[in-house]
Parts: sequence; C-alpha cells; structure tokens
Amino acid sequence: MGLFRSITDRQAVEDAMPYAARDNARTMYEFLSRAAERFPDRPAVSFQLLGGPRDHATTLSWSDLRERVTETANLLRKLGVGPQDTVAYLLPNSIETPVVLLAGMTAGIVNPINPLLEPEHIAGILRATDAKVLVTLKSFPKSDVAQKAAQAVADAPNVKHVLEIDLNRHLTGLKKFIVPLARPKLPVKHHAQVHNFEAAVSSENHNRLDFDDPSRDRIAAYFHTGGTTGLPKIAQHKYSGMIYNGFLGAELLFDENDVLMCPLPLFHVFAAYPVLMSCIASGAHMVMPTPAGYRGEGVFDNFWKLIERWQATFLITVPTAISALMQRKVDADVSSLRTAISGSAPLPIELYNRFKAATGVEIAEGYGLTEATCLVSCNPVDGLKKVGSVGIPLPYTHIRILRKTPQGFDECAADEVGEICISNPGVFEGSTYTEADKNHDLFAEDRFLRTGDLGRIDADGYLWITGRAKDLIIRGGHNLDPAEIEDALLSHPAVAFAGAIGQPDARAGELPCAYVELVEGAEVTQDELLEHAAGHIHERAAIPKYLEILPELPKTAVGKIFKPDLRRLAITRVYDAALEGTGARVAEVVEDKKRGLVARIAGRETTTDDEIRARLGDFTRPWEWV
Repeated sequence: MGLFRSITDRQAVEDAMPYAARDNARTMYEFLSRAAERFPDRPAVSFQLLGGPRDHATTLSWSDLRERVTETANLLRKLGVGPQDTVAYLLPNSIETPVVLLAGMTAGIVNPINPLLEPEHIAGILRATDAKVLVTLKSFPKSDVAQKAAQAVADAPNVKHVLEIDLNRHLTGLKKFIVPLARPKLPVKHHAQVHNFEAAVSSENHNRLDFDDPSRDRIAAYFHTGGTTGLPKIAQHKYSGMIYNGFLGAELLFDENDVLMCPLPLFHVFAAYPVLMSCIASGAHMVMPTPAGYRGEGVFDNFWKLIERWQATFLITVPTAISALMQRKVDADVSSLRTAISGSAPLPIELYNRFKAATGVEIAEGYGLTEATCLVSCNPVDGLKKVGSVGIPLPYTHIRILRKTPQGFDECAADEVGEICISNPGVFEGSTYTEADKNHDLFAEDRFLRTGDLGRIDADGYLWITGRAKDLIIRGGHNLDPAEIEDALLSHPAVAFAGAIGQPDARAGELPCAYVELVEGAEVTQDELLEHAAGHIHERAAIPKYLEILPELPKTAVGKIFKPDLRRLAITRVYDAALEGTGARVAEVVEDKKRGLVARIAGRETTTDDEIRARLGDFTRPWEWV
C-alpha cells in the first residue's frame, strides 16, 4: 500500500509501468488463490446475522474462503454451468454471499440480483441473462426473499436448479430451534429442482477445481443497472475490470491489517468490486453487519459499538447512511477508524463537517459506475479532500469532459460543464451492455464511455459531478441543474434529504419541483422551505414552483434518491389537477421501454377521448387509458 495524497502520487503509480505490464492475476480463482497463499490464516470475511455488538459472528480465513469457493464452483459446474452460462443469486449479505459471487464467476457468469425488486422484475432479469441456476434463501422469518424467488422462478423456465441457503445456521440458542417452526410457506410451486446449498457444496472437492480454469480474460459477471423499479440494462464485466478495482485498493489504500466495515449489499458494484476485490488484493478483512446492512435491525443504533468490536479502519458508506448515523451519539471508541469512503450520491458539506466533528475522521468521496466495473476517481485519502468533489482520476483512468455537437465531440475547458467520459481497464469498449443496441452511441471516439453524468474538472484536476444529463430540468428550453435546488434545500438545518425534478407543465414543458425528507424530530413548513430555497438559489428560473415534505424519500438499495418515483408522484398530482371535474384520474404511472413514464388514466366511462386530449394535450408526458 502506498500513500494517496495527491495527483503526484497517482501519477507515480501510472508512470512506474504500463498497466498491462503489472503482474496481475488473469482469472478470479487465481486472484483469490494468491490471497489464500499470502494470508492463509488471516480473516477474510465476517458476518453477523444480528446487529448487536456482542452477537454471534461467523468468520472465514482466506484459506477457508478459497475452500468454500472451490467446492461451490465445483458444484455449479456439476449442475451444468459452463464459462458462458449464468448463475444468478438473489441474496442479502451473508457469509455465503461473497462465496457465491466468487464461485459463480469461477464456474460461469455470475448475476447478482437486488432482492428489493418485485418478482416480475427478478423474473425478467433471470430470463434476460438466461440463468441456469439461482442461489437464494430458504424461507426465513421477517424476509420475503424466498417467496420472491419462488414467484420469479415460476416465470423463468430457463432456471433448472435453485440452491437454498439457510440463515438458521447463523443463529444460536433457542432461536435456532424456533425458526424452523416459524418458516413462512412459499406461495407458488415452480419447475426447478431445489437443493440445500450447504449439503450440496459440502459433498464437493474443496482442495482443487475439478475443471480447467484457463488463464485468460473473459466476461464473468452481469450486473443490472437501475433502481428499485423500471427496466434495467445489464452491464457485463470481465475479470480484468474487477481485478483492476482490487489493484487500486491494494496499491493506494489497504493492506492486510485493515478492516473494512461494509454494510452495503453485495448485489451492488460498490461492495462487490472496490470493497471485496480490494480485500482480495490486499488481504484486508471485510465485515458485513446483518443481511440488510445499514437497514438491518439495530445496525444504526449499535453502529459505533460495531466499529469498536471489529476495530474497523475503513467505513464504506453513502450520504443517506451518514445522515442517519449523525442522528445518533458516538457512544464507543472509534479511534481505529482512519477514513470513511462515501459514494453513490453527492455528500453535502454540512454532513461532512458533522461527521468529522463527531468522529475525528474525514470522509473521502469517490465516483464509480456499474458500466465501468465501478471505480473512476476518489479524493486522496491521505491528502487534500475537496468536499463536494469526487476527487482525482485513479491511476490508469483517463477522464474527459466532452460536449457532443453535430460534428463530433468538443473538449470542455477547466471548470466548464459537459458530459463525463472515461477510459480505464474497467471499461469494456463497445460491449458495455449485453444488448448490442444499448451500446449504440455509448462511446465518444470509440473509446471513452459516455457516463450520462454532467460534470467539470477544476484547475487542480479534481472532478465535480453537477448532475445527470437525463436529470436536467428543461424549463422552456432552459437547462436547470437539479443539484443547485437540492444543495439550497440541504443547507436548511431541518432538511435531511432533498430531491429536485422537473414536473410536467403545459406551457414550459417542465417546472422545477422539490421533495424533502426532514431530520428526525425537526419541524418546518413548506412555505418556510420555499422561502429558504429562494434565498439560496442564484437562478430565479430554478426556484421550485412546488415543494412537498414526505415522511421518507424513495431511495435505492445504496441510498440514492430514486427520482423515477418522485416523477411518478409529480405526474400524478399535475395530471389529476388538470383532469379535475372530468371524473377521470391517474390510476398509475408506468415505465414504457420507448416512451419513458406513461400516465395510465382511469374513468373512461365518465368522459371522452377528446375531453382528455383537451386537458392533457399540452403536456409532454404521454398518457393512455387503463
């Protein structure tokens, strides 16, 4: 591990030798085997089923982890999974989850699926990736994962085998005997053959792979993009991109003495690559508190005690989690913490300052995306952190800020906002997504991945994200950045989270609209927040025309504000107001592959097509009858 203080340190890594000349592993199994040979008895991964600081935990050493991965990969190959076949998993975090992730990409192509999705979306992903095997949970109290899996498999005829992991093995005492009596029944029968995961893998060879692992790069993972609803795209990842993430962690941040507290889900690239791959490369120890991570029962309340228990040196987090933690007193010795690394969404400066004051620890913000096998940039952990920026490009990553014109792409000057375009060993040029048509127009100059994020690079080389190209609010042809509205609202002490979107408008196309979630116990009116926003937003056109306080903003599994749900709320409210008096109303807002969000209108018996067209015809968002 080297120091990561500045662009000079980053450049020194790159200047030492070309990336291709580095002695990196070629396959995931070789990568893991190197860790097992260097650090056989050191802890690799730990898991607590319950969130208390003294609750039972399971730990695997690096040699244990390789044994578990070996026997699981052998089982998957026996079930018919070859290098081009897909193994999906629908799992929360558990000691088995990293095993399945690594074994799935050793035997075939692994496809982690978010358990928060609805069964029909899960089934759609299983069909899209043609998964042969699904690894999921055995029915367990307070969890609906097994039920969702059963419903999804019933609609995915390609799935031939289901492997069930029983979390009961992580319980102790009386609970271990009560749980089997309280298991919820599964709602549907399906065609796939069901196996007990533990029994099936333990009968396999754990000392060596029973099949060849050719020393060459290949596609080894499918990660779906998108939030908790909508139509996800499937990004494909190669061994080389995953190992690049691990190389960066070991080169710049971690060694075998580090402990990474990771309450983020292993169906998301942040936990799977920057965290787990960095641990494999460096020998660091990954700790997963409860299956639901930050959302697990007692995790926030016990969090500082968990840091003390595990002597965590790095905290892997997101702004929504930091906000929740800052509403709890630091009631333990957290002096082991060196740094917190935050990603997924911009970090408000107020949160950064509160966290530093409470813990003595600085947060380093980073940037990555599923399409690039994750890591792109990070604030120097040992150097100058520009709060609000996502730091400097990591070694062997080239970032350009480009503006598309009819003639091609123009390079933006320092501090000029354009689209962030990147090239690095994690970018799979030309084949980012499984569907060929999704890769159309995705690259600038056939090399630089167009991220869809808007940003700028300052004179010191730090990258600032200013918004999503698709999130721009376009008011009468005038582009408004939602980040300015959100930053203004977040500067109010009562506001915990803010999401700004464009609501439909018959004249301007869109008008700025904001939704906020308050700090627990805070009281403030909508009018007071609007007045505060007006005083802090420099562009008059960006002042919200509507503001609503919600009990909780919709968020994705890694804590990003999920804006499609906010847009649904706004479309429903605006269209219902326009339809007042007709007897018609918005029944639901659905996502259509080609048209985007579509309002479905109920009440056909009380009105006519012409009347609805007269009311809604000036809005740009489409509608249809239920």
